[in-house]
Amino acid sequence: MKIKKITSQSRRDFHAIYECEHCGDEHESSGYDDANFHNNIIPDMICKKCNKKADGSYRPLAPKYNQSEVV
Repeated sequence: MKIKKITSQSRRDFHAIYECEHCGDEHESSGYDDANFHNNIIPDMICKKCNKKADGSYRPLAPKYNQSEVV
């Protein structure tokens, strides 16, 4: 899965539309804007339609805020 569009964000919590790289299926869900979520959680998300994870071409987004910042 990958983030297609972030629809809203409050501090580090956000809601986004996620899209499967394999079948194009989309769904809206929440997320947390830190390096761990972008680098580890999103690539391990399994598509509910085709049951596949992100492939080797997944490129994580950079968090909006620096890790050391208190938001």
